[in-house]
Amino acid sequence: MTLLRVDGLGKHYGSTPVFANVHFSVAPGEFVAIVGDSGVGKSTLLNCLAGLDTWDTGHITHGTTDLGPLDDTARALWRRAHVGFVFQAFHVLPHLDVAQNVALPLMLLGQNGPEHQQRVQQMLAAVGLEAFSERLPQQLSGGQLQRVAIARALVHRPALLLADEPTGNLDPTTATRVMDLLLAQTREQGASLVLVTHSDAAAARADRVLRLTADGIAPH
Repeated sequence: MTLLRVDGLGKHYGSTPVFANVHFSVAPGEFVAIVGDSGVGKSTLLNCLAGLDTWDTGHITHGTTDLGPLDDTARALWRRAHVGFVFQAFHVLPHLDVAQNVALPLMLLGQNGPEHQQRVQQMLAAVGLEAFSERLPQQLSGGQLQRVAIARALVHRPALLLADEPTGNLDPTTATRVMDLLLAQTREQGASLVLVTHSDAAAARADRVLRLTADGIAPH
């Protein structure tokens, strides 16, 4: 059974190739880490998997949905329903408090009832931030901000979680705690996780590690 399938994916900017011949699949509940040299296009690949970027050849299929033919609106609606994304730079909204940031995916899906507010509180408790729900992002540490981002990425129970260097801006101790939390919450929800990382420690925790090069992707 496959949740995500990538077949022959290729991407270039103008005449400059980024990567080509990328083939891999991700099973439901599987944790796949993608490593590779700087500049090889790991973040670009992750953005393609989220439908945030375009590609030039090949196919990306999520379940029975081929992302290629979808227009920007259809991709956005698909992404809201099925994908959680954790960025290196957190990307929390500074004018919203912690609870509002976490609730954002539910609001975009039109899910604003009491049961959804309870879901936000459950996620805040899961990441240890229930006492910080009314604080603004500028009142939090980097590790706390990344915990907000993880709660936001998982609050709508997506089948696929994509994480781009989620520990890249954190000190080693905080990075380990964030990875512990990310894995625990992903496993608890049965979501698939695709992680782009330079961290050997983070990659070592994956079910599979793939190395991206300009010519394709292969087991590491």
